[in-house]
Amino acid sequence: MKQRTDPVERRDFLRRGLRGIMAAALGAAGLTGMARARKKEWRWQLDPEKCRQCGRCATACVLSPSAVKCVHAYALCGYCDLCGGYHQPYVKDVDSAAENQLCPTSAIRRTFVEDPYYEYTIDQDLCIGCGVCVKGCASFGNGSLFLQVMHDRCVNCNECAIARVCPAQAFRRVPAEQPYLLKG
Repeated sequence: MKQRTDPVERRDFLRRGLRGIMAAALGAAGLTGMARARKKEWRWQLDPEKCRQCGRCATACVLSPSAVKCVHAYALCGYCDLCGGYHQPYVKDVDSAAENQLCPTSAIRRTFVEDPYYEYTIDQDLCIGCGVCVKGCASFGNGSLFLQVMHDRCVNCNECAIARVCPAQAFRRVPAEQPYLLKG
């Protein structure tokens, strides 16, 4: 003979089962959230010691202009009148005329400090990350100019478009707490 189950018992059973399933789902969601919170965040960055200034940072980035910008290590700079990162090589007149400037977008500003010293600053909004000034500074100067990914502009692609085409393999993942690789 079949046993007859009371409808109230079935409802209780179903309610308890649904509550158990919901509690398990919420617990799993909580554990996933905790794991994500503990998971270390990473950013793409350009290693200035490996960079060859190939120009691909300006063209391969998914952003236009590129999230890669020139930065200046003032502690390394000689504040030279004949800055290799600012002037075209072998200029006849040492001045700030447009035809004498190495940067194609005039992103480097030159300010007189005292004879014979000048301070050079980078206008991040004009810089396209081409590396022309960095190459000039490394060739004729002390290498105080170098390229870095600016994280206030970067969208942090899972696979950086520039890193894929970088011939020097100069891009690497760094912890988000210390996203910049400084030179010197």
